[in-house]
Amino acid sequence: MKELEYPFDAQYILKKRRALKRQLSEDGTERIKKRIAVLGGSTTDDIVSAAELFLLNNGIEPEFWQSEYNKYWEDGVFGNDELEEFAPDLVWVCTSQANLRLRSDPALTAEEAQQRLDAELSRFEQLWEKLKRFGCPIVQNNFDAPFYALMGSMDSWDIRGAGYAVNYLDLEFARHAQKGDILLLDLAGTAAEYGLERWHDRSYWYMYKYMCAREAVPSVAYKFSLIVKSLYGRNKKLLALDLDNTMWGGIVGDDGVDALEIGQETGTAQSYYEFQQYVKDLSKLGVVLTVCSKNEEENALAGLSHPEGAVRPEDFALIKANWEPKDRNLLETVQQLDLLPSAIVFADDNPAERAIVGRTIPEAAVPELDGERPESYIQTISRGGWFEPVAISADDLSRNEMYRRNAKRAELAANAGDYGEYLTSLEMKAEICGFRDIYLKRISQLTNKSNQFNLTTRRFTAEQMEGFMTSDSHITLYGKLTDNCGDNGVVSVVVGEIKDADTLEITLWLMSCRVLKREMELAMLDVLVRKAKARGIKKIVGVYLPTAKNKMVSRLYPDVFGFAEVGEGIFELDAESYEFKTKYIDITED
Repeated sequence: MKELEYPFDAQYILKKRRALKRQLSEDGTERIKKRIAVLGGSTTDDIVSAAELFLLNNGIEPEFWQSEYNKYWEDGVFGNDELEEFAPDLVWVCTSQANLRLRSDPALTAEEAQQRLDAELSRFEQLWEKLKRFGCPIVQNNFDAPFYALMGSMDSWDIRGAGYAVNYLDLEFARHAQKGDILLLDLAGTAAEYGLERWHDRSYWYMYKYMCAREAVPSVAYKFSLIVKSLYGRNKKLLALDLDNTMWGGIVGDDGVDALEIGQETGTAQSYYEFQQYVKDLSKLGVVLTVCSKNEEENALAGLSHPEGAVRPEDFALIKANWEPKDRNLLETVQQLDLLPSAIVFADDNPAERAIVGRTIPEAAVPELDGERPESYIQTISRGGWFEPVAISADDLSRNEMYRRNAKRAELAANAGDYGEYLTSLEMKAEICGFRDIYLKRISQLTNKSNQFNLTTRRFTAEQMEGFMTSDSHITLYGKLTDNCGDNGVVSVVVGEIKDADTLEITLWLMSCRVLKREMELAMLDVLVRKAKARGIKKIVGVYLPTAKNKMVSRLYPDVFGFAEVGEGIFELDAESYEFKTKYIDITED
């Protein structure tokens, strides 16, 4: 819904929130349901209302529980019967500098000032520790800047100043986020983006106990929704870029490479250069970069090879420079890369091209790039939040290269005599083992992102995965696949629970679609059966829970794996009579 994408009209959202919710609830979109507890240090009703809209717009149907005003610490630390019964999937500690017991106090000694900082930090550390009882992610706000400075600029650097206290706690909170204790919502950055003068409209605090001006509330809710969206695998994956007047100034086919505006010579040239730098940096987050340009391919490649540019042709997983309609090129791109249309963010300065793509591929995000202001491109895409991560794994750092290899594999498949010959030519090797600490972050990412090849679409946090890993009643497997085109990384996850002495029920079975139809699912099953038989298991039970996106695996258990159907969505395999199936993958297992 365009009204809920950046840049949004906050007053419109606050005024029309009921109508917007009704539209979203009736649009037929299948959404994952999540219970979210909001432990607020201020009045949170409007924040929750706005957050619900942003989450619904991102495919998440939230159910909220809110603490009473400023009871965040008491409810979190001492417990609350309603909160315990609610059993949240996620907790948001929605506090601000108004909740800090720290004012500037020039009368303090440095030792006394440090003691009060330590006490305030300890208060939050105790809260987070107690909240771990829910076994779910904890989102914690950092702190906006104080609304006044008793000691002027000195407030920010003197240990007795409130500004120093906020900076100190923000840094300590960041260290806890780095350790994985919390997910940090950047309230300080949100307030700065909105404008501190407007943010700190104190009338709203005195009258209603709002942490900020009411018109700033949707900005807080929006930032929260970006974290939740990322956490539950609702991010976009692919940035498809136009070239002329998007990646550089000018038209390469008409003006020639030498006349393009890119580099350091003018302000406009520098804005395009910095946008190219930003695009290249996005690939480090795991964003897949592609080109979708109406151009001759040789001209496009020449422009991307400009000596003053920041990107090169090899930075892109796929380059489509031709005269075909861009919506057709985009659909072919995601098909070649084994992605869905919903993965697309399409960046183009031409409003006519944006309108066509927005109409024909409604699942794609189409940011409104102002072609008259290339200096605004970075801000428009960054604040759109389509790629915001909550963690960055080694696989993310190499994902662009992985998809480039996928395109190479597709070329090999097209040239092979038959499919078996193609699989043999890949020289595939799989590492299939029980969960290891080093891969838990990636395993959790896969759990929350994979939808098509996912038998149950159950979502688990890294902490829950760690619990499975150490449990005697579970069998866990991760699968890595390499071939002569490169390393695909961790691409499959299986979790099975031993229900009784001789039965294993598969809780989770998923696989990245980038290795679809390459026998990896059979390799995972072979290893699962071997491990199950070693534990005395005689029967393996698989469950298929249908969603709008996982229809492709609806018949996987009976038709591919050979399970017997014993009920609706329930399948059984006799482990003792199982015949191993892998032909084309060399398997290493622990």
